[in-house]
Amino acid sequence: MNIIIDSNVLFSALIKDSKTRSILFEYDGFFLFPSYIFKEMQEHIDELHEKTKLQKEDFRKLLHLILKKVLIVSDEVLDPFKQEAIEIIKNIDLDDTLFIACALAYSDSAIWSEDKRLKKQDKIKILNTKELIEYFDETK
Repeated sequence: MNIIIDSNVLFSALIKDSKTRSILFEYDGFFLFPSYIFKEMQEHIDELHEKTKLQKEDFRKLLHLILKKVLIVSDEVLDPFKQEAIEIIKNIDLDDTLFIACALAYSDSAIWSEDKRLKKQDKIKILNTKELIEYFDETK
């Protein structure tokens, strides 16, 4: 299964040494991530850095390590799936369009997200952290 991480999962892994961060580092494969997130990250980079309470160099190293576990999905790959993604997510949260498009672009995908609203749609599998851990336990 392809696992797409949403921005809040990435941000959570950056901010706190938590189960989320452990999963990112311990998973044998790679996670998928729309390239647009870098724009969102740049908008919040100072806030993210402040919340980590890390020195700038340590913060950059952590970000680099996390990004080594992520395959960035370009806009060119997502563009053909945006309209269908909009139809799926339009009554929930259009900010999640590119994550849905990413799941449509890669068959057998799930989005790792703590956003309960995403489960209101039934086209894309959404897994919270607990469900993701259960999935990994089942596939061992």
